[in-house]
Amino acid sequence: MQLECPSLDIYVPDGTPLEQALARTTHLGIGAHPDDLEIMAIPGILQCHQHQDYWFTGVVLCDGASSPRQGQYANFSDADMARQRRQEQRAAAQLGGYSVQLQLGYSSEQLRRPAQSAVIDNLALVLAHCKPHSVYLHNPADAHATHRAAVSLCMQALQALPQGQLPAEVHGVEVWRSLDWLTDPFRRSLPVSDPGKLQQALLRCHDSQVSGGKRYDTAIIARQQANATLAESHAVDQQQPCALAMNLRPVLEDPSVDLPAYLQRCLREFSGSLTDD
Repeated sequence: MQLECPSLDIYVPDGTPLEQALARTTHLGIGAHPDDLEIMAIPGILQCHQHQDYWFTGVVLCDGASSPRQGQYANFSDADMARQRRQEQRAAAQLGGYSVQLQLGYSSEQLRRPAQSAVIDNLALVLAHCKPHSVYLHNPADAHATHRAAVSLCMQALQALPQGQLPAEVHGVEVWRSLDWLTDPFRRSLPVSDPGKLQQALLRCHDSQVSGGKRYDTAIIARQQANATLAESHAVDQQQPCALAMNLRPVLEDPSVDLPAYLQRCLREFSGSLTDD
C-alpha cells in the first residue's frame, strides 16, 4: 500500500505483515489527532480487544504538533510535540492490541484547506485494503474545525467506494460536543463495556495531553456514564456506559444527500422535537 502523505508512520504491534494486518481489519477508526481514536472509536477498540476474530485498525490524520502544553512539555517545540504524540499513539496501539496504527502526519491547518484530493485518495486506499464492517469517525456537528474537516474528507473517501464495499456501520462519534440532542433514527448508543479499565489506560498513554492539562482519562469516562444515566428520564438506569454517535450510513446510501444536508436534517428533527404535540 503506497500512501502519499507528509510523514507516514506505520506500526503493526504484533509484527504481522502489513497487507495481512490490514486485510484482517473488521473495525476501523479514523481520527484527526493522536488520542481521538481512544475517545471516539473506543466501542470498536474494546470489542476487538483480545478477540480472535475482530481486529481494530486506527488512522490518525494529523501530527498534533500544535496542541497546548504545560508542565514537563511546556518548552517542547512543535517538532518535539509531534514526535512525542506519535510515540504516545504507538503506545496506545500496543496496549490496545490494534491490528495496524497508521499516522499520516498532516498538520491541522493542512487538513482544513479546501480541495484535499490527496487526503481523500489516501483514505480511499486504506478503506479498500481494510474493507471494515464498522467505521468510527468524527461527527459533522463537532465543535472542533479540524474534526469537521476530517469527517468530511472521510465521507468523501467512503462515497468513492463501490456500493458493495461500503461498511455496514458508519458512526460519527461525539468528542468536542455531546450528541444527546440527536433524535431517533439519527442517534446511535454504542456500549462501552470496560471492566478492565482499558480505556482509561489507553487515554493515559497520551501523557502530553493528560499531564499537559486535559484530563480526558476522567472526563470522557464520566460522559459515557452520564449518557447511560440521562438516556431515560422516567426509568432507573437500564444500560451500561455508552458513547453517542450520529448514524452516517444513510449519507452513503443516498447519493442525492451530502453531509451538510444530512446535518441540517438532523437539526430540523431536533428543532421539531422541542414542540409538544
